[in-house]
Amino acid sequence: MSSHEELQRIALTEFASAGYTGTSIQRIAELAGLSKSSVLYHFTSKEALLEAAVGPAIDRLEALMAKLEHNGLSAEHRQTFLEEFVDFLFDCRQEVHMFINQGPSLRDVAVIERANDTVRNLATYFAAATTNPHDKMRFGIALGGSAYMLCTADNLALPLEANEDTRAALITIMSELLSPIRAH
Repeated sequence: MSSHEELQRIALTEFASAGYTGTSIQRIAELAGLSKSSVLYHFTSKEALLEAAVGPAIDRLEALMAKLEHNGLSAEHRQTFLEEFVDFLFDCRQEVHMFINQGPSLRDVAVIERANDTVRNLATYFAAATTNPHDKMRFGIALGGSAYMLCTADNLALPLEANEDTRAALITIMSELLSPIRAH
């Protein structure tokens, strides 16, 4: 792994655990065994490092959103979306943890605002796709609840292994929650 990629990984872990505002370039340098100037050689600022660390996850969520908007919410496409969303949650747990827990307080950070916008767009899409409060709540609980649970499981002493059994269980539960919904 390159120093660039290693710094992104270390920064993401530190941002997710200590918070963006509680993390310094100096701390990331120490964790990487580098000097602060070496970190700044790769990334011009803490915000640039955050962008590099979480940007790919936002890109992936935006791509999921675009595919959802294109395909719609038929039962088949909804199932595909749920599977891809669960895979996204497993692959991007730290990034999603940041969006959920730090997004509201980091509105002045461009990459986090981009994440906030994407999450709002997802919520708006599902709100517009249903007609009654029960269905809107089902989407919120299925998507938001699964994201929150996966991303905070370690903090709640409920560590969930990212394996096929956990993935299948989560997809089944989300599908069951959403099965009565008839999207328009």
